[in-house]
Amino acid sequence: MNPIYFTVTGTNYYYGNEYFKPEIKLRLIKEPDNKADKEAIRVELEGLGKVGYVANSPHSVIGDSYSAGRLYDKIGDAAEGKVLYVLPQGVLCTLVQGEEGEKPSLPRNAMRPKK
Repeated sequence: MNPIYFTVTGTNYYYGNEYFKPEIKLRLIKEPDNKADKEAIRVELEGLGKVGYVANSPHSVIGDSYSAGRLYDKIGDAAEGKVLYVLPQGVLCTLVQGEEGEKPSLPRNAMRPKK
């Protein structure tokens, strides 16, 4: 199975890039009701909550990354990713994939911060 890469952007609106390190797990959550982007995919870190979004613009996608639009139909309502590189222009990550032909998916409450 070929790796699927994606870029996390918008981190400066939340906690910045300091908390991202290689191998850290991320939670990806679709936001179908997002008024700005119908294909928005929110990115969360355990204990912090929302830390950014999957890039959905040719100007913000790094290298061979999938945009949120390309990734949207390849995952369930929620999925898991892993940080590869932290770069000045964004955080390059890879999708944690399941069995061949299966959409990567997590239960909605997996990796949710406790309140």
